Amino acid sequence: MSPPILTLGGPSPSSPSTPPKATPHLLPCRVHHNGSIEPIQPFWQPEKQPDGTSTSYFRGRKLHGTPLPLPSGYRGVVAAAILPPSKDAAEVQEGVIDLEDPNCGKPAQGRLDVQAEFDEVVMWGHEVAVTTDGGPAGDGGYVRGMEEWVALAGEIHSYPNPDGSGK
Repeated sequence: MSPPILTLGGPSPSSPSTPPKATPHLLPCRVHHNGSIEPIQPFWQPEKQPDGTSTSYFRGRKLHGTPLPLPSGYRGVVAAAILPPSKDAAEVQEGVIDLEDPNCGKPAQGRLDVQAEFDEVVMWGHEVAVTTDGGPAGDGGYVRGMEEWVALAGEIHSYPNPDGSGK
């Protein structure tokens, strides 16, 4: 079996041994910025409701958040890519194969370092809460997509019984 192209590792040596807990938020909008916005408090202040949902305002629009727990057996992580150093263009000669290099012809192996862990995702909807059944209270497309992806991944990574009767 060939080695993986990416491996998932623990926190980096400079970070604590147990990654902090985080909660990812899936917002129904597109923000054309990918940098830091510290401090975040003036822009994002979700309030927990007694029924477990959340409400917040983003750019004047009222949003309703529904927590969606991860399926059992799954672990949510926020990871940062640590890619291997690339070879200089001067070092790489096209068409030349070094028979003494044990990694010759193999893809470079990178690493994903865990920065934080989560056990739920908050799905946000405009003016109405996102429902898990995709009913009239909101678009459950992401919820259905996650559930279907988990079911498909389970089928892909399962092995049939020797008698041919499925899993």
